Amino acid sequence: MKERFTSLYLVPTPIGNLKDITLRALEVLRNVQLILAEDTRTTGVLLKHYDIPTSQRSYHIHNEHKQVALLVERLKAGEQMALVTDAGTPGISDPGFLLARAVVEAGLEIECLPGATAFVPALVKSGLPSDRFVFEGFLPTKKGRQTKLMSIAEEQRTVVLYESPHRLKKALSQIVEFMGEERRISVSRELTKIFEETRTGPASEVRDYFESKEIKGEIVIVISGKC
Repeated sequence: MKERFTSLYLVPTPIGNLKDITLRALEVLRNVQLILAEDTRTTGVLLKHYDIPTSQRSYHIHNEHKQVALLVERLKAGEQMALVTDAGTPGISDPGFLLARAVVEAGLEIECLPGATAFVPALVKSGLPSDRFVFEGFLPTKKGRQTKLMSIAEEQRTVVLYESPHRLKKALSQIVEFMGEERRISVSRELTKIFEETRTGPASEVRDYFESKEIKGEIVIVISGKC
């Protein structure tokens, strides 16, 4: 039987606490020939912390279309690479999909390691139903935003969103507008970090709580389904 040869590893990295990385992930990062990083400075902190000397190459949303074909050719030639993002699992609202698709289409072996991602702990700790849920990623910033919010308002499953700090207050106001003051929601920020915070309750109360606060860190919003 031919030994399995993995060309590309998708490696989750900590979303805040550097201890939240698996032993297997560290082993892969040490053994591949190249690490594709969303921001080499951010990944460099992780590599330095664990004394990993593997070379990095920048791979992010602004250059991925140009790089995919070249990277696939290098993988075909026998090079092994690991793809990481600044935090969490590659491809979850982060660069990764285009390269993963191209590797699969080329008939090469791809492997995704289990590990950190922000929406799972936010969903589980929200206390909202997690047996059926839908992940919507980031809301559109402009075009299609209201249409998406109206769709979410009618969703009967729990909905999970990502949001940036500077758009959180707007998002919470729109949730109240489109889904009502009593729709139960949960907002988590700075997950796994020193100032980790989760606020759960009626949408209007959560909106009011964050209205007077300075918002930092990546945000996960969990919205209860329509009853």
